[in-house]
Amino acid sequence: MIRQLREQISDNDRALVEAINVRLRLVQRIKSYKAQRGYNFVDPEREEWMLRDVQRANRGPLSTEGLEEIYGAILDLSKKEVS
Repeated sequence: MIRQLREQISDNDRALVEAINVRLRLVQRIKSYKAQRGYNFVDPEREEWMLRDVQRANRGPLSTEGLEEIYGAILDLSKKEVS
């Protein structure tokens, strides 16, 4: 039982890493697009909209506070990784 659950957790962890890598590639494309057109890379209004969007999609058990912490870390990471 525990072994199966741990395998499922590992599978999920690998899926999370792949999803983050896909996100980073997309963010890099947006950054390049914005740079070519002279737009600012960081858009605080868009970040707020994205946070509200994922909050609406969250069905738990992840708390709102936990979601904000994780999403904030993802946004910070994205900014660092594509710099």
